[in-house]
Amino acid sequence: MHSDINDEEVLRQAGVRLTAVRLLVWRNIRHGFSDAFSLADLESKLPTVDRSTLFRTLTILADAHLLHETDDGSGSQKYCVCHLDDTRHCLGHVHLTCLGCHRTFCLTNVHIPSVPLPEGFDVEETEYVVKGYCPNCQRRHLNRS
Repeated sequence: MHSDINDEEVLRQAGVRLTAVRLLVWRNIRHGFSDAFSLADLESKLPTVDRSTLFRTLTILADAHLLHETDDGSGSQKYCVCHLDDTRHCLGHVHLTCLGCHRTFCLTNVHIPSVPLPEGFDVEETEYVVKGYCPNCQRRHLNRS
């Protein structure tokens, strides 16, 4: 991740113009979420910042490759902090989405496997989402049976 430098420096190095709101949002994301989160999740952490400002800031952070978006099938766009390689590209990782609570967990140590593609196919992005039940929901699911 970006643990060796402070939050302001992370934004500067990514080419993000530093504002108080962007820094506030980035700090809350970086230190408040260990897994994927939605705009609504961020709103609940920052109720004094309006929704459109949060959305614009998420877009800026994603465009700067500090966040990546993932579609976990929940109907709500989710965001994850990017783990960057030496060339500042986001390392793809597997996401695990719980069918019970709809949380999406980032499996940052599990990389997306290589897939053989037809000749001439140019990949822009890759997502890998595994769906199942987290331990809490699995216990509830089994108790209903």
